[in-house]
Amino acid sequence: MPTLGVIIAAYLLGSVSFAVVVSKLFGLPDPHSYGSGNPGATNMLRTGNKAAAALTLVGDGVKGFVAVWLAHRLGASWGDASLATAGAALAVYLGHLYPLFHHFAGGKGVSTAAGVAFALSWQLGLALLVIWTVIALAFRMSSLASLVAAVALPPLGFYFIGYWPESWALVPIALLMFWRHRANIRKLIAGEERRIGQKSV
Repeated sequence: MPTLGVIIAAYLLGSVSFAVVVSKLFGLPDPHSYGSGNPGATNMLRTGNKAAAALTLVGDGVKGFVAVWLAHRLGASWGDASLATAGAALAVYLGHLYPLFHHFAGGKGVSTAAGVAFALSWQLGLALLVIWTVIALAFRMSSLASLVAAVALPPLGFYFIGYWPESWALVPIALLMFWRHRANIRKLIAGEERRIGQKSV
C-alpha cells in the first residue's frame, strides 16, 4: 500500500504542467493554443520568451527528478525501493503526458524523462543530455534530438543501472515518447518540421 501511495503521488506531481503555470505567471497565451499545441519548453520558446521556456524546461525536469528521488528514499524505508522507484518513474511521466489537472492534455515528456533519468543515474542522465545536445545542435530540431535520445534510453538504462525494475520502466517511457512525437515524425519525413527557435507563422 505505501508503494501504491508513492506511485499515485508521483502521477499527481507529474500532472502539474509547468508550461501552463509559467504561461499564467508571465501573462502568455495558453500553450495549447499556438504552435504545436504542446505544453512544453520548445513550444514556449515560440513565444519569444526565453525565460518562460527555461522555467518550463527546469520545472518539468525537476518534477521528474523529485518524484523518483523521493520514491527511492521512501521505498527504501519499507524495503521496496526498486518497485517504488520504477513505479514513480513511469507514473510521473504518465502524469506529464496525461495530466489530471489539465484535462489530460499534456506534453511530450522530454524534460520530465530527463529528470527521471538523472534521478535514476547521473551517468545515464548525462549520457542522454550529451546525445540530445549533439543532435539538437547539428540539426536544430528538438523533436529529432528527443527521438534519438528515446532510442538510447532503454539500452543505456540497462547499461548504467542493470536489469532492475527501474531500467524496465524506461522501456514504456521511450515507447510513449515515440507515440507522443508521432506528428513530429510525419513532419520530419515530409521535411516540414520546425527548427528550434522558429516561431509559428
